Amino acid sequence: MKWRMSFPSRKEVFLVIGLLAVFLVLTAIFVGIRPEHFLMSFFFLLLFFAGIHTRKLAVALLPFIVFAVSYDWMRVYPNYEVNPVDVRGLYGAEKSLFGIQTDGTVLIPCEFFARYHCVLADVLAGIFYLCWVPVPVAFGIWLYARGQRQLYLRFAMVFLFVNLIGFVGYYIYPAAPPWYAMNYGFEVLSDTPGNTAGLGRFDELLGCGIFHSIYGRNANVFAAVPSLHAAYMVVALVYAIVGHCRKWLIAVFAFIMVGIWWTAVYTGHHYIIDVSLGICCALTGCLLFEKGLMRWKAFHRFFERYSRYIA
Repeated sequence: MKWRMSFPSRKEVFLVIGLLAVFLVLTAIFVGIRPEHFLMSFFFLLLFFAGIHTRKLAVALLPFIVFAVSYDWMRVYPNYEVNPVDVRGLYGAEKSLFGIQTDGTVLIPCEFFARYHCVLADVLAGIFYLCWVPVPVAFGIWLYARGQRQLYLRFAMVFLFVNLIGFVGYYIYPAAPPWYAMNYGFEVLSDTPGNTAGLGRFDELLGCGIFHSIYGRNANVFAAVPSLHAAYMVVALVYAIVGHCRKWLIAVFAFIMVGIWWTAVYTGHHYIIDVSLGICCALTGCLLFEKGLMRWKAFHRFFERYSRYIA
């Protein structure tokens, strides 16, 4: 009897197996299957069938899984095929608003840091940028493990919601990052690969290929606005405050958040404009979710059923 209770229902088995099969087939056709797709599917199945507690965790992680799949699937129809890519306009706006006078020329902040950088800053930049997704995800799992399931679900769903808002922004306004303008000028080259930019210095200092590996898998080069790198820790900080977490944890999150903002500009991955819009995207997502979606009866019922399932 206990074994039956720990095993998912026939309906759940068919649903999960069917959805994963469809996901893998469509990914193979439209995106191109990679080892990580099989690894993610195997990990989800392992959690789902291992027992009742791990099954709840697997279902709880779905907002993060949907985020990863959504980002990967932007390869199907790139944003530069939807709207024209802005390279010159964003660069010019950054120079006009935040230009730095140096040796008789005006540099954007990213150009300034590309010229003037140091080893300590390069190391710190790499550490900060490695936190951008792992820390929010770890925070969510920590909330889940502590039994704060409703707070976890609010955080996870806002994390996904903010990403979806950002992805829509990518398609409305495709924009090149600073390193693109610095390396290629203002001509749009749609087949440009991802670039580590200033983070390459971190790889060189440590003799590793961490960021080369990450940016080699970049699904979209022309996705600078808004900066979701700048958004994620804002969401984590908001829900750390909402959840009345310890002050030291809130302080650590604030420190990491500001560090990521600085790194985005220091390494040439984002303009200050991008970072500012990323912050706005995060705060807007939190507000719309809490004051809009959660007050919509149909969504609230869905949220309550979801939270009961993973409780």
